[in-house]
Amino acid sequence: MDEHDLASPAALPEITDAQLHAAALTFDMLSTPTRLHLVWLLAAGEYDVSTLAERAHANVPAISQHLAKLRAAGIVAARRDGRRQLYRVEDPHILAVVAQMFSHIAPDGTLAAESDERRAPRAPRFAVAEQPVG
Repeated sequence: MDEHDLASPAALPEITDAQLHAAALTFDMLSTPTRLHLVWLLAAGEYDVSTLAERAHANVPAISQHLAKLRAAGIVAARRDGRRQLYRVEDPHILAVVAQMFSHIAPDGTLAAESDERRAPRAPRFAVAEQPVG
């Protein structure tokens, strides 16, 4: 289904309460900047908790807690490599949703829409003052 398929309500597929609930829980897991950042980092490959903490500019215990939540939700998987635990995102759909979201948001936090010189870039309606990631 492409974006034009959503223009007509008749074209929308039926969804169940279970699907709505699962989708809402998935978005809830991705709703914190740190967890979203971890998924973004893991889109590039496997990392251990220390590397993720360093790249996310956070401490190891905090990253471990976020990874535990993401694992429990089935968003992140882990495998043992010697003494290290390596984390990854296996679901290409999760990676596609996150990549699509970031392709729609410019680095300054405004919505990246088609260029229109008549309008200034706009921030999402739900935008708040910039908050540190972590």
